[in-house]
Amino acid sequence: MNAAARKIQRIYLTLTLGNTLAASFIWGINTIFLLDAGLSNLEAFAANAFFTAGMVLFEVPTGVIADGWGRRVSFLLGTATLAVSTYLYYLLWQLSAPFWLWAAVSVLLGLGFTFFSGAVEAWLVDALRFSGYEGGLETVLGRGQMVSGTGMLVGSVAGGVIAQATNLGVPFLLRVGVLLAMFVVAFLLMRDVGFTPERSTHPLQATRAVLSASIENGLKNPPVRYVMLAAPFTAGVGFYVFYALQPYLLELFGDPRAYSVAGLAAALVAGAEVLGGWIAPRIRRFVRRRTTVLILSSAVSAAILVVLGFTRVFWLALVLLGLWALVASAGTPVRQAYLNDMIASKQRATVLSFDSLMGSSGGVVVQPLLGRAADVSGYAVSLAIGGVIELIAVPFLLASRRQRHRSDQANAAPGAADADSRPS
Repeated sequence: MNAAARKIQRIYLTLTLGNTLAASFIWGINTIFLLDAGLSNLEAFAANAFFTAGMVLFEVPTGVIADGWGRRVSFLLGTATLAVSTYLYYLLWQLSAPFWLWAAVSVLLGLGFTFFSGAVEAWLVDALRFSGYEGGLETVLGRGQMVSGTGMLVGSVAGGVIAQATNLGVPFLLRVGVLLAMFVVAFLLMRDVGFTPERSTHPLQATRAVLSASIENGLKNPPVRYVMLAAPFTAGVGFYVFYALQPYLLELFGDPRAYSVAGLAAALVAGAEVLGGWIAPRIRRFVRRRTTVLILSSAVSAAILVVLGFTRVFWLALVLLGLWALVASAGTPVRQAYLNDMIASKQRATVLSFDSLMGSSGGVVVQPLLGRAADVSGYAVSLAIGGVIELIAVPFLLASRRQRHRSDQANAAPGAADADSRPS
């Protein structure tokens, strides 16, 4: 990696660390926070569903902003929007606000995150290509996931401990402070390179043009389309499992106010992200096709969730949670690299945002569905049902594999094995 690429990587890792640290202060306690505000399980996961609905509504428009006005502009808008909406969440908790207000602010939170999804990854890939970097994207994306996992580990543990020592609202205020600091960092360091925003005096016309090109390069591109169609099942279940594990582990632990235990769950997922980011590029040394990794990741994750659904022992549940997170995390950089190698630069942010939209749409349906299952039959049953739902993603990934796109084997190590060794 040359000096220019290393500089791009450092900025990317700094932005990733700061954003993840800010976000993760509440990840270990969010569900407990909502329940403490007086919401039922159904209402709490419905609030999360409104959050993902906000992502569905705004993913493509904010992706168009990133492609039309610049990835830096999108990042700055994201930090500002997320800081404001997080503070509003804190106010709703203090006021014991009715559910409709939680739903409205949750949509605003979703808007904040959509400014990041697609934009940062697109900025990285284009800047690396511009700098002359020719290595596999799994390496840099894997490092990003390791840094993200580290930030999540620190933030989630700190959030749980701070909440237990003070109250459930303080981690939300910490998130606001770090986000404001990241706004300043991004303003000073982030520059769009390797990409020229296509600004227009007719924003609606520009939006239609970019969206049309993105659909052409996304949903109308079979190998990309099938990966996107798998996303609602993997991401939707992932959203639910992450937040359901907080009250589930507290239930197994036997102390509903042991917020540090809820933080431990998020920290375990964070540690798995670090290890998964380290493993991902090394897997490609032995596996030729990226789709092999994706299929195995989804299938094994689903099986672990089914087993987790029958677990009643706290420490065993922690081990299974760690395995589930590790398997899912190891597949994430591979999936990102596979998609990015199939997307044109001009529509990269919008296509990636559309992919995120597909995952979020699954969360809109899956979270309240499984939340209702938790109300009726308990968290364990809802996790097992989630595992069955995730299995639906596997046929779509197999369909993407059958397209035999060259990106499936891009940057594979010489001699890497694969179940399908026929020439492309």
